[in-house]
Amino acid sequence: QVQLVESGGGVVQAGGSLRLSCAASGGPFATYTMGWFRQAPGKEREFVAGISTTGINTYYADSVKGRFTISRDNAKNTVYLQMNSLKPEDTAVYYCSADRNWRYISIHRNEYDYWGQGTQVTVSS
Repeated sequence: QVQLVESGGGVVQAGGSLRLSCAASGGPFATYTMGWFRQAPGKEREFVAGISTTGINTYYADSVKGRFTISRDNAKNTVYLQMNSLKPEDTAVYYCSADRNWRYISIHRNEYDYWGQGTQVTVSS
């Protein structure tokens, strides 16, 4: 079974930074498009960032573009989300996800096949 485990969440002040990590196991990581989603209380789970199998292509939600950076290290089976200039509205549970199909980066959560349990990010004002 493919397993994704997030880490790096926590509580930070507005304007601060965090780096989330997602360690994958049990599958051919280098063939997966990877994505980060987040869900705040009372809101739908929303796409944050995605990265292609090679890491050459990335895509970001408008709300985080310019502040967040997604990257991956296929040798370590790990995807990262560097979050800078954090805002209170970034507070959410962040989920790592994997799309096993060869495709463009999708923003739709139903197209991702595997999910982590999530890690809480809280940004205080």
